Amino acid sequence: MPDWKALQERSFLESSARERALGLVDDGSFTELAGPFDRLFSPHLEALGEAVQFDDGIVTGVGRIGKTPIFVVSQEGRFIGGSVGEVGGAKMANTIRLATEFHDQLVAKHPDLTDAEKPMVVISFETGGVRLHESNAGLLAHAEVMDQLQKARGKVPVVAVIGSKVGCFGGMGFVAAATDAIVMSEFGRLGLTGPEVIEQEMGKEEFDASDRGLVFRTTGGKHKYLMGDCNFLVADSIAAFRAQLAQLAVLPVAEFEKLRRIGSPAAVERQLRAVALAAEMQPKDARDVWARAGNPDPAALTDLPLEQFLGLAKRLQV
Repeated sequence: MPDWKALQERSFLESSARERALGLVDDGSFTELAGPFDRLFSPHLEALGEAVQFDDGIVTGVGRIGKTPIFVVSQEGRFIGGSVGEVGGAKMANTIRLATEFHDQLVAKHPDLTDAEKPMVVISFETGGVRLHESNAGLLAHAEVMDQLQKARGKVPVVAVIGSKVGCFGGMGFVAAATDAIVMSEFGRLGLTGPEVIEQEMGKEEFDASDRGLVFRTTGGKHKYLMGDCNFLVADSIAAFRAQLAQLAVLPVAEFEKLRRIGSPAAVERQLRAVALAAEMQPKDARDVWARAGNPDPAALTDLPLEQFLGLAKRLQV
C-alpha cells in the first residue's frame, strides 16, 4: 500500500489509477469495490486471446474527504488506453448507482444531514473511449453511465477530474461533459475525437498530432478552462486535485447546477452562441479565440505558470 503522504506530492499525470483513488480521499479511508481479487475481467478479451487485467483497468471504491462519503471511479490508461468495455462500464455505472442509493438511504434516516455529510462521486478519467474489442458492450456501458448520471442529478454531485496521460476522449468525453463539474490540470486533455484519429482521418495538414503545442492548445486544460469547458484548473499533484474536491464537497447540491456546462435551456443557449461565434470567426488556431476572449497576448498564455495564468487569463464569455 503506497504511503498516503507521499502520494499527495506525486504528479497526478504520472500516477496510476489506484494511486489516484487512494490519494484523493482521506488517509486509510478507501475501500475498494470489485477489486482485483474479485477477478472481474473482460470475457470478450479472453475469448479473443488478449491479455486481461483482474480489475479490467478501472478502480472503484468508497472513501471520505472530511465528513463527505466519496465514491471513486479511477481509470487506468496503461491498460488498453483506459478503454471502456462491459465490465469496466458496469463498475462505473454501478458505483454511481450505489452513491445515489446510499444518498437516499441516508436522507431517509437522517433528514437533518448537512451538505458536507452527503455523498459525492469523483471520476478520474483516463480513457480513449469505447474498447474496440467489445464495441457494442462498450457503447451500452456509456449509455448506462449516462443514465446513472441523470438519476444522480440533484442528489449526488458527480465531479470529473482529468489530468492523466491519455486524457479523456471518445464517448467518455460526452460522459465527462455531462458531469456536474470538471477539474483539470494543464496537462489534462479533453475532447471527443483524439488528435491521432483526426490526423488519420483528415490528414496531417488538417491536424498534426505530433505537434504537442497544437494538441494542448486545442484539447489541453488551459484551453478548456479559457473556453469554459472545465470549471477549475489546478496544479499537477494529487494534493491539488484533492484540495479542490474538498472545497466542492461542502457545497449544497443546488450550487452544482451553476457549474454544469450542459443540461439546461440557458446552457444550450450558451452553446449555440459559441457555435455561432465559431462560424463567424472561422478561427485557424485556438489562440484566435483566446484573443477574442480579451487576452491581448494569447501566445504568452501558453507558457505562463499556473498562478499567473489564473490571475491574468480572461475566459470566453458568450
